[in-house]
Amino acid sequence: MRASDVGIEIGTGESGPLNAITDVAGVRVGYSTIVQGDGEMTVGRGPVRTGVTVVLPHGGRASTEPVFAGYHRLNGFGELTGLEWLHESGMLSSPIALTNTDSVGIVRDSLIARETRVPGRMPIMLPVVGETWDGILNDISGQHVRREHVHEAFDGARTGAIAEGNVGGGTGTQCYGFKGGTGTASRVVDLGDRHFTVGVLVQANHGDRKHFEVNGVPIGHVLPKKVVPFPRSSEITRVPPPGTGSVLAVVATDAPLLPHQLNRLAQRAGLGIAKFGARGDNYSGDLMIAFSTAAHGMPDQGPGARTEIGMQVEMLALEYFDAMFGAVIEATAEAILNAMLQAETMVGRDGLTIHALDGERLAAILDRHGRRKFSLRP
Repeated sequence: MRASDVGIEIGTGESGPLNAITDVAGVRVGYSTIVQGDGEMTVGRGPVRTGVTVVLPHGGRASTEPVFAGYHRLNGFGELTGLEWLHESGMLSSPIALTNTDSVGIVRDSLIARETRVPGRMPIMLPVVGETWDGILNDISGQHVRREHVHEAFDGARTGAIAEGNVGGGTGTQCYGFKGGTGTASRVVDLGDRHFTVGVLVQANHGDRKHFEVNGVPIGHVLPKKVVPFPRSSEITRVPPPGTGSVLAVVATDAPLLPHQLNRLAQRAGLGIAKFGARGDNYSGDLMIAFSTAAHGMPDQGPGARTEIGMQVEMLALEYFDAMFGAVIEATAEAILNAMLQAETMVGRDGLTIHALDGERLAAILDRHGRRKFSLRP
């Protein structure tokens, strides 16, 4: 179930028809989910609980056409490749892929091998690939993600309703000591006679149970680890410090925004992440990327590319940004909660178990405090 299925409202904004990043027209999402084996872990053999998520921002347009993009780093104990060129140019010229920490290289190489064969694609490509550490449940050092998994996620990318929870790069993750995963949400922003959509997809693998709160209710104290267990430090071969983990947020919009404005949108995703108690802990990689699909006809910016001397673009006026900021905050927060509520309890390597957060139980707790509905806005 999703947050909306149990009547949990995050903020006051209206969601899109799918309440997903794919409410932004043309954005496609695909997954490859790898679940293999049980029992004691042998590095290189499993058990495996991981995967790949691919976000295609270009819609029906050629993948050689860039989109304007920006990014933000809340805390940098993580990786999101390709950011230097994105910072320099303000353009995103590749798909976005999300996976586990030790598989960034193979995913990046697979995207390069695939995209450089596209007719018209320049032979230089700097793809954007992000990661979270899923080593509690997954044989992460075994590097089980293969090129065929990247192709599966890419080829399966679709518009419309998308899966959440234990899918793609979020397959083996945790969030606040509950089962984490992949989640998404959206908001519609009405600006006079124009309407824009903001969609967010997250890979949630972050947070300390004791800090977890929803709509102001300290859920981590109501459901501590003695009530909903989490693997003890003595059970985990490589013990992560409390708060260790990462969260990746992909923000999409059809609003006409320039790169520096998209940096500001990506930054506000950090406020959505913080809404449930995350603090950008030292050992957490909290990274966000935002892109706009509004500008059309931008040519490939590679060496020797035949480009127009210039092009006209539209820019959203500053007085409308508060509404955009609110949409990003709400959609990011709800995407994280959807990732947790859509996830299912998972048993991974060495029999370690991460339990799911039960949506009806959460709703009942919020009801007792009169906080099932809550506004993020002052």
